[in-house]
Parts: sequence; structure tokens; C-alpha cells
Amino acid sequence: MAELEPEEQTQPNVEPHEAQAESDKTQPPVSVMRYETPAELFEEMPQVAQLTMHRPLAGETALNFLARLRASTTPEEALTFAAFALKPKIAIWWCYECLRVAGDELSHEERHLMELVANWTNYPDNENRYRAMKVALYAPVRTPAVHLGLAVGWSGGPIGPNDTAQVPPHRTPRAVNTAALMCLARSGLQNRSLRLARFIQIAGDVISTP
Repeated sequence: MAELEPEEQTQPNVEPHEAQAESDKTQPPVSVMRYETPAELFEEMPQVAQLTMHRPLAGETALNFLARLRASTTPEEALTFAAFALKPKIAIWWCYECLRVAGDELSHEERHLMELVANWTNYPDNENRYRAMKVALYAPVRTPAVHLGLAVGWSGGPIGPNDTAQVPPHRTPRAVNTAALMCLARSGLQNRSLRLARFIQIAGDVISTP
């Protein structure tokens, strides 16, 4: 299955002397999760419970809950959990990687929007966010890439240059969840389980990142 060409978005450009200076510093670990435990996520963001049947156990870790969802009768809930559990930028990057798995199914318009999303993940300023949001808003069809572009637009800050309204925090994960599930639904029945497993694997790799 063909994929989109990999984007050089994970490593920002750093001059050699800057890289050396950074390596001399002790950097504290940065969590990719919104909350420390799935139980806290469900308590603080009740919207995730509206989209899932399963509930985390007290003290259950994110990886254990993800594995339990994967083994359940509704493994798609693992994607919903990842969309909500990861911090907005990380969730968008995870979904971007999921959509890349289905790169051969993306239209020209979707590929263009994916490029805008990739650019924002590497340079997450308001200008790049508005650019992705504008293309997604005016798209004639709500595709997975369009929902991902909307997720970028709702990821933080004012909704537009002339609109200071703040977006509820659940809007981005809901859009990410929709994008991932729509991408999964596009696959044929014989490939669906493999694609779902790949999406969950990517989520697990992200969650386990130190």
C-alpha cells in the first residue's frame, strides 16, 4: 500500500552550536498525555464517555487501558481514547500518521490539506493554524483530512484573526476521533482489522514515548 512521502516535521532545524548548547542542558520529561490517568481524563472531559462504552479502572495506566480496549468487542474505542487522551498537538500528529497509512486513498485536495497540517505540527503558530482551518472550513466534502484540518484550527487560541472566541477543549479530540474513524471506515473489510491494529500500535508507541 502506497504511503505519502514522509514529512520532515519531527525535528526542527537547529544550528550545530545550538544543538550542542541544548545537549548540555538537563531537559525534564514532557508528558504527551492530557492527564496522568485515563480515569482522570474521563472525569475532566465527560465528552469521551459519550463516545465510548468502556470505562477505565481506578489506577489503570493509559497503555493498559489502550490494550484492554483493543482486546474488547469494540476495539475502535481505542482510537477514541487516543484522540482524547493525547495532548492536542500530539493527537493531531498521531492522526496524521494514521492517515498516511492510507496515503493511496487520499485525493489531491486531501494531500494538500495534509501538507498544511504537517506544516502546522512543525511550526505551530497562528498563521499556519488559520491556513489549515480556512482550507478545511471551505472544503466541499468533510473527509478525514478535512476533519484533521478542523482539529488544527480548534487546537488552541482564538478561532480566527478577527474572532477572539475560545473553542471548547473537546472540539479538537472529537475532530481527531472523527478523522481516524472515517479513515478506518474507508478501508475494505479484509484490510480493516490490519489498519485498526496499525492505528492502535501508533497510539501505543506515542503513549509509551519517554
